Amino acid sequence: MSPTVTEAELLAQALRQLEPVLPLLTELGGRFQDAGHELALVGGPVRDAFLGRSSPDLDFTTSAAPEQIEAVLAGWAEQTWDIGREFGTIGARHGGWTVEITTYRADAYDPDSRKPVVAFGDNLRDDLVRRDFTVNAMALRLPELVFFDPHEGLADLAAGTLTTPHTAEISFSDDPLRMMRAARFSSQLGLRVTDEVRTAMTGMADRLSIVSAERVRDELSRLLLGADPRAGLELMVQTGLADKVVPELPALQLEIDEHHRHKDVYQHSLTVLEQAIALEDEPGAEGPDTVVGPDLVLRLAALLHDIGKPATRRFEKGGGVSFHHHEVVGAKLTRARLRSLRYDKDTVKAVTRLVELHLRFHGYGTGEWTDSAVRRYVTDAGPLLGHLHKLTRSDSTTRNRRKAERLARTYDDLEDRIARLRAEEELSAVRPELNGNEIAEVLGISPGPVLGRAYKHLLAVRLDQGPIGREAAEAELRSWWAEQPEAQG
Repeated sequence: MSPTVTEAELLAQALRQLEPVLPLLTELGGRFQDAGHELALVGGPVRDAFLGRSSPDLDFTTSAAPEQIEAVLAGWAEQTWDIGREFGTIGARHGGWTVEITTYRADAYDPDSRKPVVAFGDNLRDDLVRRDFTVNAMALRLPELVFFDPHEGLADLAAGTLTTPHTAEISFSDDPLRMMRAARFSSQLGLRVTDEVRTAMTGMADRLSIVSAERVRDELSRLLLGADPRAGLELMVQTGLADKVVPELPALQLEIDEHHRHKDVYQHSLTVLEQAIALEDEPGAEGPDTVVGPDLVLRLAALLHDIGKPATRRFEKGGGVSFHHHEVVGAKLTRARLRSLRYDKDTVKAVTRLVELHLRFHGYGTGEWTDSAVRRYVTDAGPLLGHLHKLTRSDSTTRNRRKAERLARTYDDLEDRIARLRAEEELSAVRPELNGNEIAEVLGISPGPVLGRAYKHLLAVRLDQGPIGREAAEAELRSWWAEQPEAQG
């Protein structure tokens, strides 16, 4: 069927978006055509072109088998790799572009296995029907640049709808991770799942258990780094996916007592996430405490900062509700959850530390902290100080405008004091005035636990008193040493 005027116009816009890579597309398509094979640009690059976005990936599908793909690329590609050969994929690099070319296929998942069973196909239509969503089942045949959209993905994209080429049950059975992708596309692209997709996600959420933690983690991260994580997270909670991925999130939906003595912690956490995102710095921003967005550590910390509340909720006499030490409990839960999702050690450590510190500011009152307490705040946050600033500010979701303004002014005051102290004494690099070697020399001891205790003592002195000079530091060290059991022996 001839394309409608609207579709033709949209295709023209997409081709303009693809203009920087059109020479590569036509050249590569010509090589495959000359060798007797079909080639098409497919999936994300086609979808993104219609959205006016540049895609970092160039994905192709072809009638050629992997060894035939390699033969066509010989002499054209500067480098090739076959790490995906098992799945029919050959990667290549040419002129600064990286491409992945995959044989027409239909891969399905065994109900009890995490590994796909790959079956190569022989035509583009059958290949597209096995893709995750219709918006990713659009193709551009090469080298002719003919648009092929058998599942009306362009219409769904224009309508902001997310649905599957096949039935949702079959699609999610083939690869349960597609349910996570549905939530991710809600965040990244603002697409709304159809009722059929939502029903299938709800009924098949348990199937996610056969997917590796690493794949689930990557989808969760992409969701959080999207433009509207709240939409994706709410979809996960509503369909039960969150119960399988981060059960601490739906657990925040605490029953609000009849007197409304505490906030809806779940909605509060999503709002904190949105407010933290709004505080992220733009690329190119400079300063000692900038956090350029999108920042995964900040967003994870904002989402998880209150997950210790359900375990610590207590109804007090007189009608109050308390969550004593929920930051400590929350830090432990955060560490365990992120480890189970196989996040790297640095991310786990950073997010856990932010959850642990997110209440520290509330001891500041109206500025009662001494300079020593301010120094400790900065030292404890370390390189995460910028993240802690933004997390703390975003944690205010009160509807009382006066209270919100008062909290903001108080935190402004704290940041001003930090800036003043930093200017006076390079606070961001606070260290004892004697290093480890110098401490060992003064006390005549060797490296070991005792030296570590001495170092911590001088650091505490530095935080409490500020710079006191080398002579005073040595005197303080000797005074401390004279009281230690090791000195008596």
